[in-house]
Amino acid sequence: MAERKRAASEGPGPHATRQQHAKGKLTARERLEVLLDPGSFREIEGMRRHRATGFGMERKRPDGDGVICGWGAIDGRRVFVYAHDFRVFGGSLGEAHAAKIHKVMDLAEQTGAPLIGLNDGAGARIQEGVVGLAGYGGIFRRAVRSSGVIPQISVMLGPCAGGAAYSPALTDFVFMVRRTSQMFVTGPDVVATVTGEEITHEELGGADVHASRSGVATFVHDDEATCLAEVRYLVGLLPANNQEFPPPVRSGDPADRPCTGLLDLVPDNPRHAYDMHRVIEEIVDDGDFFEFHEGWAANVVCGLGRIDGRVAGIVANQPMVLAGVLDIGAAEKAARFVQTCDAFNIPLVTLVDVPGFLPGTAQEHEGIIRHGAKLLHAYCAATVPRVQVILRKAYGGAYIVMDSRSIGADLSFAWPGNEIAVMGAEGAVNVLYRREIAASDCPELTRLERIEEYRDTLMHPYHAVELGLVDDVIHPESTRAVLADALAVLHTKRAALPHRKHPNPPF
Repeated sequence: MAERKRAASEGPGPHATRQQHAKGKLTARERLEVLLDPGSFREIEGMRRHRATGFGMERKRPDGDGVICGWGAIDGRRVFVYAHDFRVFGGSLGEAHAAKIHKVMDLAEQTGAPLIGLNDGAGARIQEGVVGLAGYGGIFRRAVRSSGVIPQISVMLGPCAGGAAYSPALTDFVFMVRRTSQMFVTGPDVVATVTGEEITHEELGGADVHASRSGVATFVHDDEATCLAEVRYLVGLLPANNQEFPPPVRSGDPADRPCTGLLDLVPDNPRHAYDMHRVIEEIVDDGDFFEFHEGWAANVVCGLGRIDGRVAGIVANQPMVLAGVLDIGAAEKAARFVQTCDAFNIPLVTLVDVPGFLPGTAQEHEGIIRHGAKLLHAYCAATVPRVQVILRKAYGGAYIVMDSRSIGADLSFAWPGNEIAVMGAEGAVNVLYRREIAASDCPELTRLERIEEYRDTLMHPYHAVELGLVDDVIHPESTRAVLADALAVLHTKRAALPHRKHPNPPF
C-alpha cells in the first residue's frame, strides 16, 4: 500500500516535473501545499486509472489520471479542491478524470463547503472521444446546481481552451496568472484560419485581456504564489455556503473612528474628480479593501471590506474614470457583484456620486437599456442588508439604479451638499426656461438666476429628506460610524420572497 501510494503521489517522474518548473509553473501537489493549511489535505481516488483502449492508451494508465481531488483547510475552515496535473496527459479530461471531479463537486455541495478548482489542463482528452465532452457536461451541470449554494472559485494556472473555458466561466470567481494562463473558445490557429487574423495566445486570451476587456477574470496576479495567497484571503471573507454568514473578526479599528480625511478628499465642485478608492479606504477597517475586476469597467468600483469586523460588499461610482457614469460594462460588473453578495449573505454598501448613464449611439445600439436593467434587477432582487450613501450627486435614472430607497435600500444617507435630481441644474434650466432665456435682454444673467432658483428649490440636500427618500443627512466624518451602526442593526434582517421557480433577469 505504501509503495503504491508513494508512486501515485510522485507522479510521472522528475523529468516531467522539471518541464513544469521550466514553464514557471508549480506542480499540482506543490500548488495544494501553498493553498491549504499544512498537513490538512486528504486525497480521494488518488489511484484511480482510466479504462480507455486504443491509441496506445491501454499501455499508459497512470495513477490519478491527471487530476488530484480531495479536501483540506484554509485557516482551519474546510474547502474541497481539485487540481489538474499537467504532467499527466497534459491535464486533459477523460472519463476517470471527470468522474473524480464530479465526486468532489458533489461532496462540496452536499457538505456545504467552498469548491476550488486549480485549472491547468488541455481540455477534453482526444484519445477518449466523446466521453471527455460528456465529462465536461457533468461539470457544467454541477456548477450550475451549486451556483449560489457554495462559493466556487476557479484558479487558472495554465491553458484553458474550447468548451473547457465554460467551466471557470460558470463559477463565482476567476483568478488568472499573467504569462501563464490563457482562456479562449477558439485558439489562435483557428482564428487565423477562419478570419486571417494573426494573434498570439496571450493577446487572444491572456490574463490582462480577460482582466481589462472581457471581464472574465475577477483577479489577476503576476505569479502563482501570490495568486494562491489571495485565494486564501478571499475564502476568509466568504461564508462556507448560502446558509451561513461571512466570518466576523474582532477589529482593532474603532467603529466610531472619525473619517476626517473625507473632508479633504471629496471636492465641493461636482465637476472636479477624486479617487473613490481613497474614500473607501477611509471607511473600511484599517483601509483594507479587496477589489474585484480592478481593470475592467473602472468607472464603478466593487469589492469586499470589513466595517467593524463585519464583511460588506461595496459598490461605488468612480469619478476618476468617465466622471463615474454608468455604462454597459459598469452595469454588468456591478450587477454580477451585487448578485454574488446577495447569494452569500454579504450586506451591500453603495457609495453614490453618479452624473447619469453614458450617452451615445454606441451605448444605445449595444444595449445600455438591457444591460443597465441587469443592475436594476440585481439590486431589486437582493434581500441582504442594503445601505446607500450619497456623497455628492445622483442624477436621473442612474440615481434610481444605484440602490435608491425606491428600489429597496433599507437605509439611505446623504452628505451635506448632495444633489439628487432628474438632471443637473444647468441642463434642467435649459429645458424649462429655454424660451425665457432666449427672449431675455441679458440671457446669461437670466440663465444663472434660474439655475440658482432651481438649485434652491429642488437640489438642496434636505429636499430628499423632506420627501422621505433619504433617512438622514450626515457629516462626512461620521460616515464609518453611521455605516457600522446601520449594518449592526440590519444584521438580523429577514426577507420573504414570493414563490416562483426563478426570476427572469434581463440576461
